[in-house]
Amino acid sequence: MKKCLIVVDYQNDFVSGSLGFEKAAELDRNISKKIQRYRENGDDIVFTFDTHGPDYLQSREGRYLPIEHCIAGTSGHDLYGAVGQSRRPEDRCFLKPTFGSDALYAYLKDVSYQSIEIVGVVSNICVISNAVLAKTAQPETNILVDAGCVASADESLNDAALRVMESMQILVYRETERE
Repeated sequence: MKKCLIVVDYQNDFVSGSLGFEKAAELDRNISKKIQRYRENGDDIVFTFDTHGPDYLQSREGRYLPIEHCIAGTSGHDLYGAVGQSRRPEDRCFLKPTFGSDALYAYLKDVSYQSIEIVGVVSNICVISNAVLAKTAQPETNILVDAGCVASADESLNDAALRVMESMQILVYRETERE
């Protein structure tokens, strides 16, 4: 049975653009290495894309976070760095207008995986939302989060999100702990 790696919102605007932060850029190498390992093992790789339109500032999210980001068709919407170069046409991609992807949830309801690993940004918003959806879609599957491959601009919120995911029986680890 295959494993699945979900790369959450590792897009230019979250790394080097309007909502970028230094810690996000530091993840590029580790996430791209992880993608390579999953590929070598013949496992599935899935990408989510935070996706907004030109009316973002009029949306509920835009009223609470009035910084345009990940507008479809802009470079800010594209995947960042080596991770972006790692994407292949056969990888599944889910565009999502909000924190969690209902299409990803529907997909995971129909496909069985040995394990599902989640990496990307922002840990306390979109990563945790999609981890909960994966856990809901496949409650008997091991859901993993490599703490060295997720980040938030606020380290205390990153730590809190990791603790909350652990409390939900999501395995949070650091790659160095498993080697």
